[in-house]
Parts: sequence; C-alpha cells; structure tokens
Amino acid sequence: MKPHFHKVPIPSRTSFSIRHDKDSGFGTVWHYHPELELHYLVKGKGVRFIGDNISNFSDGELILLGENLPHTWRVEEGASNTTVEVVIIHFLPNCLGSELLLLPEAYQIPKLYERAKRGLLIRGEAREKVIRLMHSAVDAENLDRLIALLSILKILAEASEYETIASAHAFYKSNDAETLRLNKIYAYTLSNYRNDISLQDVASIANLGITSFCRYFKLMTKKTYNDFLVEIRISQACRFLIEDKMATEVICFECGFNNVSNFYRHFKKVTDMTPLEYKRKYLYKAAPEMA
Repeated sequence: MKPHFHKVPIPSRTSFSIRHDKDSGFGTVWHYHPELELHYLVKGKGVRFIGDNISNFSDGELILLGENLPHTWRVEEGASNTTVEVVIIHFLPNCLGSELLLLPEAYQIPKLYERAKRGLLIRGEAREKVIRLMHSAVDAENLDRLIALLSILKILAEASEYETIASAHAFYKSNDAETLRLNKIYAYTLSNYRNDISLQDVASIANLGITSFCRYFKLMTKKTYNDFLVEIRISQACRFLIEDKMATEVICFECGFNNVSNFYRHFKKVTDMTPLEYKRKYLYKAAPEMA
C-alpha cells in the first residue's frame, strides 16, 4: 500500500525530536518519514500496521522503526478507553553527525539502522534500560540530551532480545487521493470486522466497482482484501486470547468468523499456531517480565 509522506516536526535548535504525548483518538494516516522512530507505548491497545505486518499492540511495547518504513497505529473504534500515552523519539540517521557513523568504534550503529528497516520489537533487559533513558531524555537539555540518545543507541545496537516485525521494508510515494481512499478502507474494516463485509460494501467505500476494487487493492497492498480482513480479525483474536476473558469459541464469533473450524483454520494459517498454542506461548513469554 502506498503511504503518505509525513514531515516530522523537529524543534528549532535541536538535532532530534522527543515528546511524551497523552492523546485521545490516537492514530494517524498510513505514513513514512526519513527519520528513525523509537516508539514506547506507555498505555494503549489496538492494531498496528508496520510494513507488511498487521498485529495488535498493547501497553509496554518498545519498537524501533527504520527510515521510510510505512506504519500507523489505530485504536479500535468504540473501545471504552481510547486514551493512549506514548514517548516517541524521531531522529535522522546522521543527526549526531555523519562522521560518527564512520568511526570504527561506532560500527554497530549502521548495522542497527539496517536491521531497523524491517522494524524491531525490543524485549528483555534492553527494553527496560531504554525505557528509563527515554523518560529521562524528555526533560534533558544540551549535552545531556545528546548523551541520552547515544546511550540509547548503544543499548539497542548491542541488544540480542528483539523480534523483527516486517518481512520486508518498502519506500513509496503517494498522492493525497490514494492516501484518503486507503484510510477510508482501513477505517471501515476496523469498525466492521465483526460483521459480514461484502466486496460490494467495501468497494462502494472506495468509490469503485467490485472488479476494479479487487484489482486496486491487490496492486496497492500485494494481498487480496479477504486476506487483509482475515489478518485484522486474527489480530483482534490474538488480543482477546491474551486477555483470557472469553472462551475461544466466543472469540471466534466476536471476531467475525462464522464457524469455529473456519476460525481455527485461518488462525493456524496466519500465526502458524493453534489458539491454545498462541496463548501458552504468550503466557510463557510474559511470565518472566511480570516476575
């Protein structure tokens, strides 16, 4: 899909941007920018789109996005609490000076930037250290500000506990009309994924005939609309499984699947696990962090 170019506002007399936001109605259009983005989600739940990956997000996520990697975060419409709190750092690869990246002692930083082009979900001890530094960097000034960023880059460059998010990175340019059309499709899907969505319904949202819509969506996203809808539904199912408040059979229908066997088949195809295996894997990972 073709994202919108976003101009990141960098305050004057600063080399990079850091902010601590508490927003209602969190989320922006599908976009990209030349700055890397270090994104700490203090509070919030919903669905995130990064490159070709669609996943649910929740409190505590720490993600590093490489330059020009398309992304957006969306809180589910109708959720009882849509307030999201984040700490975000935006910085250009050479914000600390192009010469730094050429120094032999800094060889790990360009490697980190290359890995980040697919998006990195940071875990373990590195996550805890970086979160503390991000909070302190919000109010830091002058050299302390630069030292905080360099310390963060050192920890991330040496970290071994992380997951790659997207299977590939992409850079696109788009016009406003395409951006508006795709975001209408996304918004409609996120609002109605529990219900039966016909191709006629979503094609009309895009102001296209069914055949033209199918061709358009496949061209823009490299997947069919049905595959996209299934990924959204499975992403929501993963969140419900983690919350562990509903039986799997209830989650099946809550997420828009018409029968349990169909749900299990799609879940296995998308996650390569059964719902029970997914829940056990999450609980196994989460237990050490909660200890």
